[in-house]
Amino acid sequence: MIFTTKAEYGVRLLIQLGLDDAPPTSLKAVAATENLPLAYLERIAALLKKAGLVTSTRGAHGGYELARPAEDITMDQVVLALEGAIAPMDCFFDDREGRVSCSHLEDQHDGCATKVLWTRVQLGVIRSLQRTTLAELVAFSRTPVLQETLHG
Repeated sequence: MIFTTKAEYGVRLLIQLGLDDAPPTSLKAVAATENLPLAYLERIAALLKKAGLVTSTRGAHGGYELARPAEDITMDQVVLALEGAIAPMDCFFDDREGRVSCSHLEDQHDGCATKVLWTRVQLGVIRSLQRTTLAELVAFSRTPVLQETLHG
């Protein structure tokens, strides 16, 4: 299961918004800080706004800010907003109601035997994302060890 740059950049955007002590923050500033393409970041921010994870303000002092406290934003919400349902294999598909189903059910009445494995993988990833809050990521990004690793 590979997440796209939408998830990566979206999480980086949210961390920057969580770090900022004086919201709202412009996407231009985030793009410069994170070295991300502004036009792509704008599309990602629109998806996050649609999901109720960020809000925006127009004007000279406008920008984006978190819609709720970082402690209340979990990574499963972020990934779902940006990537859609989490599927571990190409044969799993989103049924547009938030469930992921096995496409082999139509080929065989019970589906394929590996469905047990991929369902467990899927549930493990979802649980990990559910247990990870934006507040944790923001706190981690402030740790000196991370700063030394990135800049040392």
